[in-house]
Amino acid sequence: MSRADIIIVGAGIAGAALGHALLVTRPGLKIVVLEAEAQPGFHTTGRSAAFLAETYGGPLVQPLTTASRHFLEQPCAGFADRPLVSPLGALHVARPHQHGLIEALAAEFAQGGVAFQRLDAAEIKRLVPRLRDEWTLDAVFEPGCASIDVATLHQGCLATIRRSAGRIVCGARVQTIDHAGGSWQAVTPVGRFSAPILVNAAGAWVDEVAQMAGLKPIGAQALRRTIVVAEVSPPAPVGMPLVIDAGGALYFRPDGGRLWISPHDETPDLPRDVQPEELDVATAIDRFESQCDWPVRRVAAKWAGLRTFAPDRLPVLGPDPLAPTFFWCAGQGGFGIQTAPAASAVLASLILHEPLAAQYQGINTALYLPARLH
Repeated sequence: MSRADIIIVGAGIAGAALGHALLVTRPGLKIVVLEAEAQPGFHTTGRSAAFLAETYGGPLVQPLTTASRHFLEQPCAGFADRPLVSPLGALHVARPHQHGLIEALAAEFAQGGVAFQRLDAAEIKRLVPRLRDEWTLDAVFEPGCASIDVATLHQGCLATIRRSAGRIVCGARVQTIDHAGGSWQAVTPVGRFSAPILVNAAGAWVDEVAQMAGLKPIGAQALRRTIVVAEVSPPAPVGMPLVIDAGGALYFRPDGGRLWISPHDETPDLPRDVQPEELDVATAIDRFESQCDWPVRRVAAKWAGLRTFAPDRLPVLGPDPLAPTFFWCAGQGGFGIQTAPAASAVLASLILHEPLAAQYQGINTALYLPARLH
């Protein structure tokens, strides 16, 4: 039996960022992170579109994203030697008959205090010259949207755990969970682990882990999202922003002359190593070429990932109402990376009964407690 202060199930960005936040708050904690796969971040974390957009996820998620920006721009000493974000910008567009979508989006930006600009057709064409005319009549530009260096963020969090008294154990898919004598015991193929606190950060598998512990599932739903890396002619220009269809049917972003294109699909799926479906790839290309006069020459790569949501599409952060030492770190959907610093700080404060740091104190943590789902 390997004993620790806290067991975290899952070494994706949710579990890794939490481990980092716990150790920043209370150095010396003995943390064990149990990862089912042979390497951390194999599923959703390693398949992210890697951008930060403050309105992504809606107005109740935005406070977590906004509060996370400071850490991403200025990581703490020893974490990284440069910012974890770089300027990108996001252009939100719609067709003429969808004008109300742009108005609603502008209102949401204004309400949340997010910087934005209304652009006319000439300004839109300057940013994305190949956009078809019907998409250039009205748009909202989000200058604060940024690319995220996901790998450095994730590896920095894991490095914090490794430098401490903790362990990251891969190939440790949890098989059973018991609670006895004030401690949780997790049995895996590589050993048994015990701690008074257990955190469920298992991504698409969170309900399965809860049921092993004898607790109610939250109704987490895994949704498949597809990304196509396309070579286009001419290549994507330097300085082009992320382009988002305000109607939710497409987004694409530049990457070294290529484009990452997603049909913004949300197909219910099972917790697994999900692969892209050819129909979704074809849909992505068709929607892109309908929006842009920009032929796709070749599909250079493609992948799919799972984005897991609670029924109300808000993150689930806090103790289970029936088991106060079993904590949920779940339901981060597609915004888990951009909210990781703030979400992990919120949950660390609940686990350790410590006040939130000043930059996070404006967050209404009650919104995210698991009790709302029971």
